[in-house]
Amino acid sequence: MLNRVAFATALAVLAAAMHLLFSLAALISPNVFRLLFNAQFFGADVASLLPRVIPYEGFIVTFIVLVISAWLIGYAWAWLYIRLAVVF
Repeated sequence: MLNRVAFATALAVLAAAMHLLFSLAALISPNVFRLLFNAQFFGADVASLLPRVIPYEGFIVTFIVLVISAWLIGYAWAWLYIRLAVVF
């Protein structure tokens, strides 16, 4: 059986790591960041919609909301998987 808490925590950790990696890429190499970020949207220039400078507070709030949202979605995903595994 799938452990819901472990699954949710793993998803939250991966989301946090991806956020930190993308943020680091934006600081170190903006061109690499634009390439990677836009690749998620099939090449659409979505990175141009982002603000040029993200305030420290905004970074922290976004990080916290991202981790909490990823955990909640992971938990719901695991719960739904367990429910459907019984049916099928």
